[in-house]
Amino acid sequence: MYTSHEDIGYDFEDDPKDKKTLKPHPNIDSGWAWMVVLSSFFVHILIMGSQMALGVLNVEWLEEFHQSRGLTAWVSSLSMGITLIVGPFIGLFINTCGCRRTAIIGGLVNSLGWVLSAYAANVHYLFFTFGVTAGFGSGMAYLPAVVMVGRYFQKRRALAQGLSTTGTGFGTFLMTVLLKYLCAEYGWRNAMFIQGAVSLNLCVCGALMRPLSPGKDPNDPGGKDPRVVLAHSPGSRSSGPLGGAGESGPGNEETGGDAPAGASPEKAGHRQTTCAFGVLKTASRLTVRVRKGFRDWYSGYFGAASLFTNRMFVAFIFWALFAYSSFVIPFIHLPEIVNLYNLSEQNDVFPLTSIIAIVHIFAKVILGVVADLPCISVWNVFLMANFTLVLSIFILPLMHTYAGLAVICALIGFSSGYFSLMPVVTEDLVGIEHLANAYGIIICANGISALLGPPFAGWIYDITEKYDFSFYICGLLYMVGILFLLVQPCIQMIEQSRKKYMDGAHV
Repeated sequence: MYTSHEDIGYDFEDDPKDKKTLKPHPNIDSGWAWMVVLSSFFVHILIMGSQMALGVLNVEWLEEFHQSRGLTAWVSSLSMGITLIVGPFIGLFINTCGCRRTAIIGGLVNSLGWVLSAYAANVHYLFFTFGVTAGFGSGMAYLPAVVMVGRYFQKRRALAQGLSTTGTGFGTFLMTVLLKYLCAEYGWRNAMFIQGAVSLNLCVCGALMRPLSPGKDPNDPGGKDPRVVLAHSPGSRSSGPLGGAGESGPGNEETGGDAPAGASPEKAGHRQTTCAFGVLKTASRLTVRVRKGFRDWYSGYFGAASLFTNRMFVAFIFWALFAYSSFVIPFIHLPEIVNLYNLSEQNDVFPLTSIIAIVHIFAKVILGVVADLPCISVWNVFLMANFTLVLSIFILPLMHTYAGLAVICALIGFSSGYFSLMPVVTEDLVGIEHLANAYGIIICANGISALLGPPFAGWIYDITEKYDFSFYICGLLYMVGILFLLVQPCIQMIEQSRKKYMDGAHV
């Protein structure tokens, strides 16, 4: 999906037809690749885990600002939605700057968003500091974590992605406990300030995402371009139009480092000209790189218009628009639902969102293993998990005890493990050559769902003073999305049969 010069090892051939003749890179599927998995794992903990624990802060914001639940929920949904929605656009940064720099900058922006939010005077201030700023920073750090795992793995790519994404479950459990403790001990403002400091670890994770080397030196995974090293090394010679003016070798007495203090103004001016030429040359290279990155990004997404002629893929997009909100809404509103049911004491012992997170971790592994069995269809596992999640969403409003809610939350956590199957299902729909672009579009649709779902549930509560109807409506919309997935294959089969019949009639 992203073809940054910095991040892709030169062992790979440009022509997809030559993939069978790739040279084995020493860090592919081994070595530093597992450090990249570890880095991606912690990125999922710090970003996705903290976002799934925002229900703790949502309760604090309701008490602090006394705004409607629909308006307050926009803060969390903006952060979660923007993280996913900006995914296709973050690809432009990756193509231009590389995964490592993009992730480090994202960590800084995300931390800044948390810290600025600690000084919020109203909910609208949080829209920009936390929703937009922290959300955009999260997107800049999250996407490189996913992309780099795919670049470092070939044979074990599914295993590596599965291990890294389990950080979401671990992070939800850990961040829920951490934020509850920090809010209780220091207040929500200091809690956000401390969380901003914790988020700086995203820069460390980004630093671990070092690009694959060109393959010339297996012991140097940093992968610097030899031409760049030559241009900036102290003993290098300039090969520019200025000829020997830029030489700094020991035999060059005129321009060497030991030039006398009283050097002539002509020589000083010559050095300034050389320096200016170097700056212009660097600026020219940067301009070319930005233009190439934009061209690759544009052709990658807007050149994939053929995807939208695939009606099954379009149905899959509709499913993604409705599905993710049913998974996000419980994380944002369950802490307040627990307070409304007077179950805070039991929930403090073991939060319901932590139950979803823990079961979600094991579900990804279990559903992945089951789907890999030769006698079982991935699509069947995917659809059964979706039906289970829809059923859980419909039953959740009927439970008013902690034990009942815990069982439903466990079902939500297990059925939501289908997220690990989404890349496989997407590949079945569009083929491996369009997988990257198609999956980016699906993630963007999930982001829109996460953006609109929690505020919608809050508005329904403001009107009806119950969360029940929001779960019922979201469940119905989710069911419509699943029906799109079921109806499209039937329509395609009917059209194919009709085409065969018409062809036979013409013959």
